[in-house]
Amino acid sequence: MVLRTLSTFGPRRCAMALIIIVLSTTIGFGLTNAHAGNSKYAGIIIDAKTGKTLYSHKADAIRYPASLTKMMTLYMVFEAFADGKLSKSARIRMSKHAASQQPSKLGIKPGGSLTAEQAVYALVTKSANDVAAAVGEHLGGTESGFAKMMTRKARQLGMSRTTFKNASGLPAKGQVTTARDMARLGIALREHFPEHYKYFSTRSFKYGKHRYGNHNRLLGRVNGVDGIKTGYTRASGFNLVTSVQAKKRSIVGVVLGGRSGKSRNAQMTNMISKYLRKASRGSKKQLIASRKSSGIVLASAIKLPSKGPVPMFRARADSAAQARIIAAHSVKVASATSQGFAAESAAVRSTLLAYNGEELPVPAIRPVNDIPNSDPVQTAAVTSGWQIQIGATESKAGALGLLNKAQAKASSALAGTYTYTETVDKGNSVLHRARFVGFANKAAAKDACQALKRKKFACLVLAS
Repeated sequence: MVLRTLSTFGPRRCAMALIIIVLSTTIGFGLTNAHAGNSKYAGIIIDAKTGKTLYSHKADAIRYPASLTKMMTLYMVFEAFADGKLSKSARIRMSKHAASQQPSKLGIKPGGSLTAEQAVYALVTKSANDVAAAVGEHLGGTESGFAKMMTRKARQLGMSRTTFKNASGLPAKGQVTTARDMARLGIALREHFPEHYKYFSTRSFKYGKHRYGNHNRLLGRVNGVDGIKTGYTRASGFNLVTSVQAKKRSIVGVVLGGRSGKSRNAQMTNMISKYLRKASRGSKKQLIASRKSSGIVLASAIKLPSKGPVPMFRARADSAAQARIIAAHSVKVASATSQGFAAESAAVRSTLLAYNGEELPVPAIRPVNDIPNSDPVQTAAVTSGWQIQIGATESKAGALGLLNKAQAKASSALAGTYTYTETVDKGNSVLHRARFVGFANKAAAKDACQALKRKKFACLVLAS
């Protein structure tokens, strides 16, 4: 039919018409048929101002993240920067395990090192697997331990179908994600760390005698693209998460399972062209719960049981609303009973089940006392008398940083007290309690607690 119609044109017009038809087919059907015959493909476009899904194809289907995993590795690094746990000039040591990772890598030998900021650049541009493993070991003790931290963080961000097994994205059994989860992570990186997100727009990075270009070929080629990350393994196919901000509109897109880097990039470019103009130009909404409120730590304010310290419970909160509910009821849980360890544990369990949708088992507690300052205080003296607790973190450095911030904000109220951390092993994870001890009486501890609350610190009074 088409050929019969074209035959009525002259040779030149016929050629031009054929070109138009080919281009129209490529452009018009390239987006909708990108997944034709490709079982690995999944994609999504999210309006980063409103959270509305503008395009979705198998967005909740399980896929392999490949080097998109490094987005979470970088999230953890940025969080460590923001919390004062890691400085940009800190040295990241390359262990034998890290150095043995498969390429892509910088090739630093065991015992060598690079700064934390160099590590960020290496992850963003070169997507260096050896550096990712070294970062994981530095922040988590072991790479597998860091992967558990990454997975917990994923749950806090609402990434319900993502599990990490390493810091790099190299193939590992059980390491999975979805297009929607990766879009959430991309949005979280933008929202939670705007001061660090700029690293994702880095075009190239020089280390030693070599300069490494960014694998994200859309940077500088597609208007408005400012990051984020590419990934590839044989099992995953070609992956890409892209952030676009242009003409007062903002979207985050994900393509998983592309057949090639070229076709993946073409699909993302088509998606941007089609859906950016459908995004809102209105005011920005907070889409991902603030990292400050996404994990709530509950502690008891009742008298410490005689046979051991009160356990800590970490509650998962997948939204800001859940976090506020748990926080509002934490005081009620803390003072629910004074009948000892078992009754208190039951009260915490009951409240977490009611307000967080799941029951968390009471952990086995193996406390390790650690006096972080140099004052000659005996452990017996520290663990007796009135104390206040201002939080619990996943690292000792984080607990000490929290204590230092509190001292700086409320030094007069804390005069004459000592900082104190206590490590609690929960089996799969460790919490470090941040406490001030040495108050003369309950009134002094309560006054200090109120002063800290006025400075926006959580605070609970404890007695032994």
